[in-house]
Amino acid sequence: MKKNYSLLCWFGLWLVSHYSLQAQFAKGADIGWLSEMEAKGRKFYDQSGQAKDLLDILKSYDINSLRFRVWVNPSAGYCNKADVIKQAVRAKNKGFRIMIDFHYSDSWADPGQQNKPAAWVGYTIAQLKTAVATHTTDVLTGLKDAGVSPEWVQVGNETNNGMLWEEGKASTNMANFAQLVTSGYNAVKAVFPNAKVIVHLSNGFDNSLFRWMFDGLKTNTAKWDVIGMSLYPDQSVSTSTWQTLTPKCLTNMNDMVSRYGKEVVMSEIGMPWSDANANFDFIKDILAKTRSVSQSKGLGVFYWEPECYNGWNGYQKGAFDNSGKVTHAMDAFLEGKVTGANDAELEQAVMSIYPNPSNSAFELDVAAQADVKIYNTTGELLQSVEGVNRLSFGASYMPGLYWAHISMQGKTFKLKLVKE
Repeated sequence: MKKNYSLLCWFGLWLVSHYSLQAQFAKGADIGWLSEMEAKGRKFYDQSGQAKDLLDILKSYDINSLRFRVWVNPSAGYCNKADVIKQAVRAKNKGFRIMIDFHYSDSWADPGQQNKPAAWVGYTIAQLKTAVATHTTDVLTGLKDAGVSPEWVQVGNETNNGMLWEEGKASTNMANFAQLVTSGYNAVKAVFPNAKVIVHLSNGFDNSLFRWMFDGLKTNTAKWDVIGMSLYPDQSVSTSTWQTLTPKCLTNMNDMVSRYGKEVVMSEIGMPWSDANANFDFIKDILAKTRSVSQSKGLGVFYWEPECYNGWNGYQKGAFDNSGKVTHAMDAFLEGKVTGANDAELEQAVMSIYPNPSNSAFELDVAAQADVKIYNTTGELLQSVEGVNRLSFGASYMPGLYWAHISMQGKTFKLKLVKE
């Protein structure tokens, strides 16, 4: 009895630990443009065409985390300290976890431009270190005073070659860049000791870039907690499709974990809104790969500006169509949960395949004719049947997990099946 009791306790602890880890996985979106879009009259619609608060739409797709960029003194006012605090409070009140992304610029910082804020031009490296610390402390203290505690803070955005050029350019002076990173790190920890500090590079598939950067930061005793990555596949170029890049990205993530002992996060992903099916497949794949990172050190995946539509600022990699309605791509974040129907249809869909779990065959019985597709966990199509009300299937399936896609009356329901 004692042995069985101990086994039961062990299983209980494992179960709690397992689901606690699962609950911590971040499914996120960067929505830094939201304030400006709303100010200019943009509205957002769910799949039925109903106008809703963007945050409510995102939450309905299991998005649990939001990312906001910070610029020092932007000309239009958006993404400055006041705007970021306002957006973060709104997100916190809706129950979202928060990532703050410091660009240390008055505008975009990325691999091609890491321009100093106008007020910092002419600073020495010592003055830049102080400015980074002062700005970081100021914004984070404002968030703290407003009741917001970010879970993650990026010091720099897509810093493939450092930041605050020329003094902080990594290829010219890695030691200077390391000092700037550490200055930001120390400022974050002084305000939020438990926040995880991210150093973020683009091209998450490029292992040589990441090794060069983080070897250099490590040699120069920089401090960071998490390695952030961006990934933007291009389906028009065979060497840059998501099918080509996500395996390389997973290899890189695992290498970062083993080489530096750090956690990893997909800080930004995106693909053209116009190919929602391919985007769905990409999101689904990168979610699964990030979850599979060794030692459970894959923290999550953030989609960059999914709410953009109809040519907003020329950006074409959102996940809403030109009418402002959310596309099928966002369904990938549901990871198999049923969505997009009224209560009666949901009940019918959930009850339409039984028994579930099953140790023999599954049975389909629906009022309207349905198209049924069955997939295994790798996405392989196992069975496809069109226009049926009743169907018996799966008797020969091996034990394991499967996915059923049931399409009827213009809606597709995605159900998890378990073969015992």
